[in-house]
Amino acid sequence: MSPFESSWNARSQQAQARMEAMLARIAQLRAIESRATQASAKSRPVFDKRGQLLPRERLALLLDEGAAFLPLCSLAGYLQDSKDAERSVPGGGVLAGIGFIAGVRCMVVASDSGIEAGAIQPRGLEKILRVQEMALENRLPFVHLVESAGANLTKYKVDGFVIGGSLFRNLARLSAAGLPVITVQHGSGTAGGAYMPGLSDVVIMVRGRSRAFLAGPPLLMAATGEVASEEELGGAEMHTSVSGLGEFLAEDDREALGLAKTLLRQTDWGLRRDTEVAPLPALPVDELLGLMPAHHREPVDMREIIARVVDGSELMEFKPLYGAATLCVQARIGGHAVGIISNNGPIDVAGANKATHFIQWMCQLGHPIVYLQNTTGYMVGKDSEQGGMIKHGSKMIQAVTSATVPQITIQCGASFGAGNYGMCGRGFAPRFLFSWPNATTAVMGGEQAARTMQIVAEAGMKRKGITPDPAQMQAQFDQIVKVFDDQSDAFYTSGLVLDDGVIDPRDTRAVLGFCLDTCKEATARQPRPMQFSVARM
Repeated sequence: MSPFESSWNARSQQAQARMEAMLARIAQLRAIESRATQASAKSRPVFDKRGQLLPRERLALLLDEGAAFLPLCSLAGYLQDSKDAERSVPGGGVLAGIGFIAGVRCMVVASDSGIEAGAIQPRGLEKILRVQEMALENRLPFVHLVESAGANLTKYKVDGFVIGGSLFRNLARLSAAGLPVITVQHGSGTAGGAYMPGLSDVVIMVRGRSRAFLAGPPLLMAATGEVASEEELGGAEMHTSVSGLGEFLAEDDREALGLAKTLLRQTDWGLRRDTEVAPLPALPVDELLGLMPAHHREPVDMREIIARVVDGSELMEFKPLYGAATLCVQARIGGHAVGIISNNGPIDVAGANKATHFIQWMCQLGHPIVYLQNTTGYMVGKDSEQGGMIKHGSKMIQAVTSATVPQITIQCGASFGAGNYGMCGRGFAPRFLFSWPNATTAVMGGEQAARTMQIVAEAGMKRKGITPDPAQMQAQFDQIVKVFDDQSDAFYTSGLVLDDGVIDPRDTRAVLGFCLDTCKEATARQPRPMQFSVARM
């Protein structure tokens, strides 16, 4: 392979304008993310009075100092419970990510109990279910820092209750797969929340603070008339000495987290790193800010993006002259040999066939596939249809579905129509999927959708002999564009947990390297699956 020769002028007016637009989106992203931190921190006086650490302090103390940490789904719930963009708090009431504890790569989930006492929000539930699946697929121990008021009964919906059962099913699946499930019970776990420690392999409780019961005192009184204190029903001392739900009794949050680190250290699953250091890209990573246009209608050569992500900016194109709008590239990221698929235009028949061939070849080599999405979809038109676009696009989708190697997706720009599917969108279960702040996801562009619906509406009026009102038609057109554009925004789709987080483009190489390390470690790790999960005794 040879280094990519860039033709991009990072000092041009176009590059500067794109960079300013991207930096503005990144600043907006960080401001939105910070709302959860600020909202949780307002509870500090209460936590201090109880001698507790705030959720983010617990997480920081648990994770290895200076080690990499990959936050996941940080925008979950954004614009979902509240449509007010200025007041909506993201995160779903849950902190989650992949990090290292005593050298062991783990999936870590923590109740953000500074917000609504850690009550599980609808998108927070989806967030937990997503990261549980990621832990199972990537063979990661699951560490849960629990302090939750359970379901928010003021926002009760029956579908949340029913689907919520998957959370407990997944805990059992993780344990049965030989992956340690460790819970630190910092505070309350009521009703369904009590099954979080109940379905864990090891539980650490905090004296005077941990609570776990199927029915708390108010519900018990309402249901049976029985009167009992919280400590009698489900306190830490009772569970560690009488019921056996807890294995370890800590005096405070710090000791509890120290015990969790000791447990992980004793698994002997700590990462043994290779000493070889992969070369950095030869081209400046900061230029990623100015390469990607703010709107998908402007073209971009995705090779310029790839060259600022891969080792040494070295890449080797596969069939570069065939289906040229579909890029298939071999390269290395952080020392990992990978195949990269991206888009310099719609996916045509040749591009779909090339991608299918490339995916199968990567599977034969055992190389992970990275998808850098920037597509308006599969090519349409008479020539395309007669050329068999449907069947050839379907072959590509089949290849993505059946790939036997890890697949990781970054939505860099447009992700429209079936192009989202063929480029391994969320529905095709990539190991990880992240978005850039400028990314847009939709069945089609807003103006395209509005024009299509307008043509249909005008044809219907013509058949009925009705003359369209231009002002009314324009108003409907503008409304349709707004609906599509609002829902296609990366922050909105991330709020729906349709990705695993929005990232700064400059962090793409680091994020991909971390995910590839995780996949490689999962392949090497040999858990001992059982026909049952570890039961409470």
